[in-house]
Amino acid sequence: MDIMLDIQAYDYDLCVSVALPRGYYVRWRAVDHCVKRFLQITENCPILSLGAGFDSLYFRLHAGGALDRAVVFEVDFPDVTRRKAALITSNITLKGMLDPHLPSLTGVDVRDESQVEEALRTAGVQWAAPTLILSEVVLTYMETQRSDAVISWTAKLLPQSIFVMYEQIRPGDPFGRIMQDHFLKLNSTLHALQQYPDAAAQTHRFLDLGWEQCVCLDMNDFYLKLVAEEERCRVESLEPFDEYECEQLVVVFPPGVRLYHTATSVPGGGTVVYGGRSSPLNPVRGLFKVTIHPCSPAGPLDSEDQDAVKLCEERIVCTGDPPPPRWRHTATTVCHKGEDFLFVFGGKNQSEAVLGDGCFLCLEQQHWTEINVEGAVPEARHSHSACSYQGGAVVFGGLGQRGAPLGDTVVLRPIERGFCWERLQVEPPPFPRYSHSAHVIGDKLVVVGGVWLHSDGVPGVAVINLTTGSSVEFSLETTSVPWPLMLHSFCSELTDQKNPELLLIGGGGNCFSFGTHFNPQPVTVDLRPVLG
Repeated sequence: MDIMLDIQAYDYDLCVSVALPRGYYVRWRAVDHCVKRFLQITENCPILSLGAGFDSLYFRLHAGGALDRAVVFEVDFPDVTRRKAALITSNITLKGMLDPHLPSLTGVDVRDESQVEEALRTAGVQWAAPTLILSEVVLTYMETQRSDAVISWTAKLLPQSIFVMYEQIRPGDPFGRIMQDHFLKLNSTLHALQQYPDAAAQTHRFLDLGWEQCVCLDMNDFYLKLVAEEERCRVESLEPFDEYECEQLVVVFPPGVRLYHTATSVPGGGTVVYGGRSSPLNPVRGLFKVTIHPCSPAGPLDSEDQDAVKLCEERIVCTGDPPPPRWRHTATTVCHKGEDFLFVFGGKNQSEAVLGDGCFLCLEQQHWTEINVEGAVPEARHSHSACSYQGGAVVFGGLGQRGAPLGDTVVLRPIERGFCWERLQVEPPPFPRYSHSAHVIGDKLVVVGGVWLHSDGVPGVAVINLTTGSSVEFSLETTSVPWPLMLHSFCSELTDQKNPELLLIGGGGNCFSFGTHFNPQPVTVDLRPVLG
């Protein structure tokens, strides 16, 4: 007896509008993959859909000419099956597809084992035949004891079956908390999620309830490993998509609305803002510089406006050949032959899913120029980090060409002829992540937050020694801050080099169709315990 258990992981890039259809596509594709594999290895065997609702599986199989290899049985509440039958018979096209393989619509409560067994026997199900059992987000709405009973009696009643279940996991991370709050507001609790919160627990669940084998696969793994790259490119080209963290954070500067831009402190004071976009089809071109000035001479210590400042914006008119517009890039100050440059690396734009070029802007002359760069160029990426380091830069992580997070550390080192890329071998390898923040403190790269796919919990702090190549991962103690705390696409600033402390500002997300969460207040992270 085999079982394929497909479970959805909710930390994949899903967002309202574009992400809803893409999320549902991945769900459909995963179940469709299991159905097709079952049809390839069997002939004239039943497919039993539990809680089928208004699913169109029968008609998809009919349209694909696959009903000569399977018989479809659907089970749901009597009222649901009556409405579905009425809908089918009232539609000429659907009604014409019923012959000769009429789908069996069985109106019984899935939780009632004796009624289901009798109804399926009457419908002609052969207990010994290889059977594909489908359950798409059905069992989790039952009390856990009842859903466990369904898993158990299907194993006994259909000993040659394969059970495909699609359900939520990871209730404890920030996305999981928002998701649960959404269902609680609908008075629709996800019961099994607490007792079986992850893939390991679900695996033990099925093995303990009578199944001989169990395979768990989250939707990140499925999409990146079992969907061909050509198909992923096709899907991703259908509609612009740019909310990889389930969020949209917009910043408004006087020159216009933009997000996913960079704001880089430059020598001599001020901040250079570069790139970004207003929509995935409208990149923002050009640069401008922001400087901060006191609004008035310093007043008494108890004056209400003693900390008031004025932001001054100045558009930077550059010469030279500018790079293609982009967002989700990095912009870092580097030094070459005594001059300061803004080094722009990676990102994406409306025509390129990832960019891998590096461009240099001379800050004094405001001129885009070419500088010789030697060594193997890092993999193209976006949503990575880059920090100034010893006159060059250190790049970490991001999302690569295949849409998978990266965990490499690459240093751009200054040399006499320009710069040279050098890949740093780090042991143990840090967890791949993207949309994080990073800071260089002494000879250490401190990586904070971000999004990762395959590790327990949420990203905390990774400390990479840039001299020795060693690394350590630390979890964040969050009991004293509001939860959930979403640490992706947030801002972080190092407030004190001697007693290093990070100030984290912003962050949050639009969690699929479950609602929006933004971190309500700034959070500080004391780095002294991890830096020694």
